[in-house]
Amino acid sequence: MSDPASNIREVEFMKITKLTTYVVPPRWTFLKVETDEGITGWGEPVLEGHAATLAAEIRELESLVIGANPLLIEDLWQKIYRNGCYRGGPIQMSAISGIDMALWDIKGKWLNQPVHMLMGGQVREKIRTYRWTGGDRPDDLVNGVLALRADGFNAVKFNASAEMQIIDTYAKIDEVLKRLYAVREAVGDTMDLAFDFHGRIHAPMAKIMIKEVEALRPMFIEDVVDSVHLDKMADLNRHTSIPICVGERLYSRYHFKPVFEQNAASVINPDTAHVGGISEMIRIAAMAEAYDVALAPHCPLGPIALSACLQVDAVCYNAFIQEQSIGIHYNQGADVNDYVTEDSRIKVVDGFLPIPQGPGLGIEVDEAVVAEKAAIGHRWKAPVWRHEDGSIAEW
Repeated sequence: MSDPASNIREVEFMKITKLTTYVVPPRWTFLKVETDEGITGWGEPVLEGHAATLAAEIRELESLVIGANPLLIEDLWQKIYRNGCYRGGPIQMSAISGIDMALWDIKGKWLNQPVHMLMGGQVREKIRTYRWTGGDRPDDLVNGVLALRADGFNAVKFNASAEMQIIDTYAKIDEVLKRLYAVREAVGDTMDLAFDFHGRIHAPMAKIMIKEVEALRPMFIEDVVDSVHLDKMADLNRHTSIPICVGERLYSRYHFKPVFEQNAASVINPDTAHVGGISEMIRIAAMAEAYDVALAPHCPLGPIALSACLQVDAVCYNAFIQEQSIGIHYNQGADVNDYVTEDSRIKVVDGFLPIPQGPGLGIEVDEAVVAEKAAIGHRWKAPVWRHEDGSIAEW
């Protein structure tokens, strides 16, 4: 008798026939996965500043993906992840992310259901959202935050500081506090504020900074130290009432495991475009819930990644807020909704994002616009910053 487990892989069914990547402005990569049944899925395998590398990685994976049954999502996910000696890391996991999103998109379209209906169904109708403002170095924060409030937002995130040396001056601390207090005074209690330190502060200064900003009652503080220093983050988390957030630079459940074990954060913000797509995000979110840790998915990216996040938000009880980048300063030349048809544009309504109800990811990509913008492409790179003494600074 033949092995039933092998039969399901060999049975004549839908097959993946083609993978196409599109490097599009402002700094994204889109992936189109085609099948012999005429159903197409879209993913967003992004790693900011490494677009050409991600496109090359997708080509490397074609031999594993083309010919596979797209409905066997977990089997294909594991085949890509466990093939060969080397696994994990930002390149492989971001590539898997794009493929995984596209496979869920295909499966939802095949069954004429949104992805969240294939994962047990939604637990909420909408998710609170926030947007980023103020630029790479915090600039004119008050007007930026007030503009977002006028657009209906009741939560916002921004860089709290520029460069900071491993041991810096109290004058630099006071400069940061002056900006943050000005924002709090401008909005009062009408908006929740999230402070992003972007890993720019080292542990010695972080202790001082956290103590000083506690009175401002931020919604959370993100990457107060670089996420490689989870032991330091855990120490900080134990000594503050502010929820500490980490996750945008972590790439799989194995990177989040010590976050939970060491009690290094109260909030995690993994990104569907980096951690292995919808499938891995759901696993990470479930781990977080077991430790009573909140989920706030990271997504300063395009419409496909955001739609994937919304599918996760729909089914994860501990999700409480969703980042999105419609109108963010990075999106010069092309914005989130420029790449989808008019009927599937993602809209913020009274500070919330509705859970998509269309099949698959719930959006329809405008392929003509994608092709047009891919002809322009991009070569986005993070800026190189230096301290006053000439040494490299964290961006």
